[in-house]
Amino acid sequence: MKVLVISPEPFFSPRGTPFSVYYRTLITTQLGSDVDLLTYGEGRDVTIPNATIFRIPRFSLLGSVKVGPSMLKLFLDFFLILYTVKMLIKENYDVVHAHEEAIFYCRFLQPFFKFKLIYDMHSSLPQQLTNFQFTSSKILIGLFKKLEDSCLKKADAIITICPDLSDYVNGLIENKEKHFLIENSIFDPVQLVENLSPSLPDDPSQSVDNAELSNDYSWIVYAGTLEPYQGIDILIRAFAVFVQERPDYRLLIVGGTSAQVQKYSALADKFGMKEDCFFTGQVKQPLAKKYCCQASILVSPRNSGTNTPLKVYEQLQSGLPLVATRIYSHTQVLDDSVAFLVEPTPEAMAEGLLAATGAQAPVKVKNAQQLYENRYSRVRYIEKMKNLFSFLGRQTV
Repeated sequence: MKVLVISPEPFFSPRGTPFSVYYRTLITTQLGSDVDLLTYGEGRDVTIPNATIFRIPRFSLLGSVKVGPSMLKLFLDFFLILYTVKMLIKENYDVVHAHEEAIFYCRFLQPFFKFKLIYDMHSSLPQQLTNFQFTSSKILIGLFKKLEDSCLKKADAIITICPDLSDYVNGLIENKEKHFLIENSIFDPVQLVENLSPSLPDDPSQSVDNAELSNDYSWIVYAGTLEPYQGIDILIRAFAVFVQERPDYRLLIVGGTSAQVQKYSALADKFGMKEDCFFTGQVKQPLAKKYCCQASILVSPRNSGTNTPLKVYEQLQSGLPLVATRIYSHTQVLDDSVAFLVEPTPEAMAEGLLAATGAQAPVKVKNAQQLYENRYSRVRYIEKMKNLFSFLGRQTV
C-alpha cells in the first residue's frame, strides 16, 4: 500500500513537535506500507524506514510557525496544496492521511484522484479559531464548521485522539464504524537524521549526561510548555506551601521560552523560593526525559482544556506517583486509583503533593502502569492502527 501523509506543521521543530505525525507514520510503515510524508519546510528530518520526507520551501524570512491558526500557516498551506497536487499526479497513492486542516483540500481532491482518505483530527478547527483568538467572525467560524462537518462525512476513516473529541465526532457522523479513537500514547525514541552525523556536534548544555539532579534532595518535576493553561502559577504557589512541610524537596520546571521562565522565576522569588525552584528553559526531548526519570513526583497542573496531554501516558508508565488537576483533560484517562487528582488550586495541589509522598503512592503507581499496559501501550496502539487499515481495506472509494 502506498500512503501519502500530509502534516501542516513544522515537522520536528522545537516549537511544537508533532509526535502524533511521527508515530502514525512509523507504525504505518511497520505495518507494511510505503509512506511519503509532505510537510512544512521548517523542522528537522527524522529517520523512518520506508518513509520519505518531502518539504515545501522554508520561507525563513517570514519567521517561525507558531501553534494554532495564523496568517503564516495560511500562506504555507497554499504551497502545501500545490505540492499535494503535484505528488498526486506523479504517484498513485492508495491512501491519503491528512492531519488537521490538510483535510480541507484533500476532501476536494479525493474525487479526482480516487484515494481513500483518513482525517486525523486532533481538535475541532472552528473551535481553534476562537480558542487562539484568530477571529471572532461568526460567519467565518460558521463556514469552517460546515466545511469540517463535510470533511467528517466524506472521509473514509477518522482518527480522534481523546474521548472528548471522540464524543464530539460521534455526535456528528452516522457511520461510527469509520471512526477510530487512537490516543497519542506511545513514546518510542525519535531518531533525528542529524544525530547520525559526527560532523554536527551536540550543544554540551543540552547533553543528557548533564541532566543530573542533586541527590541531596527529592525532586518534583514538571516538563512541558509554560503556556497559561498549564497552571504553572498554581504549581509554584502549591510548592511554596508544600516545601514548608517537606524542606527535603525541590521543584524543577522543564520547558518554556526565556520570557516565560523569567515570569515564573519572578513568581517563585516572590514566594521566597529562589533556592528551591529551578528552571531549565527549552531543552531537547531526551534531556527532558532524563530529568523526569530522576523525579520522585511528577505533576500535571493544567487548569483548563479538554484534550488529554501527551505526557500523561508517559507519566502513567513512568513508575512514579503523579499529581494532576481534576479537569476533563486529565479525567478522560486518569482517576483516583492511578493518580493524586486535585482541584486546580494551590491549596489542593499542595495537599496532593503531600499525599504523593505517603503510603498510597506505590499502590497508585502500580495501578497506573497496569492501566497503561491494558489500554495505551505500544501493543494496543499497533492493534488500533491495524484495525484502521483493515477497515480501509474493506471499503471502496
